Amino acid sequence: MGKKKSSFIEKALGRIDRLDSESIHAVVGRLAQERQFLETLFDAIHDGVVVVDQFGNVLYFNRAATDLIGLPEEGVLGEAVTRFIPSLDWEAIIDHENRGLSGSSTQEIEISYPRERYIEVVSTAIDGDQEGAAGVVLLFHDATESRKETYEAIESERVQALTLLAASVAHEIGNPLHALHIHLQLIEREVAKLTQSGDANSEIVLEIEDGAHPGETNSAERTSVQKLSDYLRVARGEVKRLDLIVREFLQAIRPVPPKLALEDVNDVLEQTLELMRPELEDRGLEVIDERCDKPAKALIDTDQIQQVLVNLIKNAMQAMTRGGQLTIRTNEEDEGISVVVEDTGTGISQDTIEKVFKPYFTTKKKGTGLGLMIVHRIINGHGGRIHVESGKQRGTRFYIWLPREELGPRLLTTAD
Repeated sequence: MGKKKSSFIEKALGRIDRLDSESIHAVVGRLAQERQFLETLFDAIHDGVVVVDQFGNVLYFNRAATDLIGLPEEGVLGEAVTRFIPSLDWEAIIDHENRGLSGSSTQEIEISYPRERYIEVVSTAIDGDQEGAAGVVLLFHDATESRKETYEAIESERVQALTLLAASVAHEIGNPLHALHIHLQLIEREVAKLTQSGDANSEIVLEIEDGAHPGETNSAERTSVQKLSDYLRVARGEVKRLDLIVREFLQAIRPVPPKLALEDVNDVLEQTLELMRPELEDRGLEVIDERCDKPAKALIDTDQIQQVLVNLIKNAMQAMTRGGQLTIRTNEEDEGISVVVEDTGTGISQDTIEKVFKPYFTTKKKGTGLGLMIVHRIINGHGGRIHVESGKQRGTRFYIWLPREELGPRLLTTAD
């Protein structure tokens, strides 16, 4: 499709040598009007428009170019566009034009000023009637959101594929773990029978070498019931730990929606403390109970909230040495109940505190990095909030807020 020109300007230029001064003023006025119209039109465009000559020097730019790619309002015209946008591949644009390729060329650049963005740059040649009059129009479009959406879609598909694979593997691991657990129990029963048949520390002779005479033994051929019991205890502990890892992993990738009911959070705390009291006493930890006197009722799934509290209290216990203090606090707040779990442990450094709720992040040697992520997910599933305050050698404080009732949309009220 040919380029459409103004018939008035075309006719006027065709007889410019015959125009009087008044007609020339009229032509110039018409040109000024069209320039003003085009500038207003380009300034209304959200994409940045920059016109450069064949050497890459800026001839024109619209307002969006200032907002989007940070071109200063003054001192730009006549300067090389790459001075202000160093990441622009000007050589590729010129190469496209010199090779006479039809259509526009496109490239994507990353800029850090005025803020970090991904910009799609479309360059189109301007046809000139005279040699050296040609230039290039550069159209700058903010592609940050579309790039982010594309990345998130790819990442979501990748995570979904990995999740399905991991869930299948975790499920398959669960079966042999269950079998190991059963057989360890059977071995324990046999060891118990041996213990009941004689002294718990008596030695059991193992005839290993062919031709060994009864009663002839050496230290390499014997073991004891006590040692077998110790080995079994370690094995069962490791199987239990692996089973916990598998269960936490499956819960992390397949969360269960909470079954909400109006329950007393104080009762859940009481049950949790009773459950963990033997371990707390064994570690010599002092429990400071500061639960509010009134029933602290909130919309909760009691099993899931107990899981949250067990996780937080275990973390607190592991962060403290003997003689530490664990503080449990509940309060009534606007439209909800707050729960605080606070310890006097080693604390969390500021450079890691923001990562504690992320999956697979842990500072423990044997931690899965899933416990606090599950805690965060459960609280979010309840429509609540959780945050952590800590510092090195200052202990750690987890704050939880749970709604008393299902929160609906708030309506604006009109003033009387």
